[in-house]
Amino acid sequence: MNIHGIDIAIVVGYVVVVVIAGLWLSKLAGKNIESYFLGGKRIPWYLLGIANASGMFDITGTMWLVTVFFVYGLKSNWLPWLWPTFNQVFLMVYLSIWLRRSKVMTGAEWIRTRFGDRLGGKLSHISVLCFAIFLVIGMLAYAFQGIGKFSAVFLPWDLSPNTYAVIFMTITTVYVMFGGMYSVVLTDIIQFALMTVASVLIAYIAFSRTTPEMISAVVPNGWKELFFGWHLNLDWSSIVPAANAKIAQDGYSLFGLFFMMMLFKGILASMAGPAPTYDLQKVLSTRSPKEGALMSWCTSAALNLPRYLMIAGVGILGLVFFSSKLNAMSQAGQKVDFEQILPYVINNFLPPGLIGLVLAGLLAAFMSTFDATVNCGASYIVNDLYKRYINPNAPAKRYVYMSYACSIAIVVVGIWFGFMATSINAVLQWIVAGLWGGFILPNVLKWHWWRFNGFGYFAGMVGGIATALVFPKLYPLWHPNPPDSTSLLVGFPIILVVSTVCSVLVTLLTKPDDEEVLKNFYKNVRPWGFWKPIREKVMQEDPNFKPNTAFKRDMVNVTVGTCWQIPLSTIPMFLLIRYYRGMWISIAVLVVTSVFLKFNWYDKLEND
Repeated sequence: MNIHGIDIAIVVGYVVVVVIAGLWLSKLAGKNIESYFLGGKRIPWYLLGIANASGMFDITGTMWLVTVFFVYGLKSNWLPWLWPTFNQVFLMVYLSIWLRRSKVMTGAEWIRTRFGDRLGGKLSHISVLCFAIFLVIGMLAYAFQGIGKFSAVFLPWDLSPNTYAVIFMTITTVYVMFGGMYSVVLTDIIQFALMTVASVLIAYIAFSRTTPEMISAVVPNGWKELFFGWHLNLDWSSIVPAANAKIAQDGYSLFGLFFMMMLFKGILASMAGPAPTYDLQKVLSTRSPKEGALMSWCTSAALNLPRYLMIAGVGILGLVFFSSKLNAMSQAGQKVDFEQILPYVINNFLPPGLIGLVLAGLLAAFMSTFDATVNCGASYIVNDLYKRYINPNAPAKRYVYMSYACSIAIVVVGIWFGFMATSINAVLQWIVAGLWGGFILPNVLKWHWWRFNGFGYFAGMVGGIATALVFPKLYPLWHPNPPDSTSLLVGFPIILVVSTVCSVLVTLLTKPDDEEVLKNFYKNVRPWGFWKPIREKVMQEDPNFKPNTAFKRDMVNVTVGTCWQIPLSTIPMFLLIRYYRGMWISIAVLVVTSVFLKFNWYDKLEND
């Protein structure tokens, strides 16, 4: 890719600025490990929310969203529910509040407040610690693959993808190692500003270079419709036949069935709470439980509007101007690569200066995800392993120096795994199928069932993860050519059953956890659910204690909040395809749901 000298200067200038910022913040972050990993719990919620949104604005995710927008049109709005994106609604309504009330530093430390320090509690603590470390290493390997391929396509120097990956991961490690959470938040905010400006400019270019007639000529019937039936009913045969092959490969033809399975999995995953990654770390960094909820609201509000301006802008330019080149690839017998849409648009439609801004923003997107992951991983090793089991009485500075060493160590291991990985998808499948498979059910039960103990948690995690790792190997035996998406969703009920049986059976075969631990947890966190025996004992000891009776209100707010989140992505889509009726309906839904949440959620947030 040929880029102008001014674009290279912008990219290099950005890298220099963030490294200097990390070194400048090192004194502030180096006071103690709370300052290093959580910013001393003094960073305002709106800055943490923007930083969290920035960390989710990653390169590989953006390229994937451009691809699915191109192929599925407005229906692509539902596909991010695979993760699921609406987990931020559960967090903002109640889960961030429950998490922040624990006053801990990491998710593994949080487990001790729930299950105590007996053998079951120690096993559950170790299982989360191992899960967190493996998840961080997997995410770093994923980042290694993504930044390497991005740099090889966009940057002008003749270096291999692996070389680029090592260079940028090393640079990022330097500033996050010294600046900790302060560096993470500062660079994330810079990245968010860059990407917002770039997104608006790309959307403007797409709007000015295309017309409604040009768009209609290159999309099939139903492409502009948000809602769907049992079947997807998108036929690209006469426009871009390779898109039909993409739909078949993804396994989304029976879209109604796929959506139901995705929704079922997504609700349970959201109720489980965030995985022990940077999302959870940002919640624990807030100044109060109320600010934890507001931070999660800000994440949704800040992420979707600018991100979908870029996605829809790039997608529309790709549809109008790149479709013929995709057809040429197919006719020449080449593999049709929809991920080339983003590089094509950047290279052909952006002027010098704006290319540098976009490249700096996309590079910053990698760095913001990477730095938050490194900071999170080091926090688990230092706080939950070194401080807890090896050197619990070390001076504060010793823990900070250990944080430096652990940051370097996990990056080295992540790079090593990145060299071994064959593709981005291979790493992603391992993370989603192998690690997430066993996480969900034990982490739903830990909130809502008092009898669930540490042994049950450990058994559910191990049983679920083991099943999730084995299933992708066995599934092809009776389905030789499974679509990319179905093995995970078809396997989910099986993984869920195994994890449930392990969790419940082992819990009932072992003694309950320490009653004092359960009472302290219930008093501090105040969850709703099946806590009656503990609630009665707490209220006997403290008649003034007020149990949480907000279950119905929270569920209504989750439903309305999910409806509130959807227009944040559909408004930019409808705007850029010039479907103004859909845009105004989306705006009306956003306004009505915002007013409802103001009175039924925001006004009722407690000042703990």
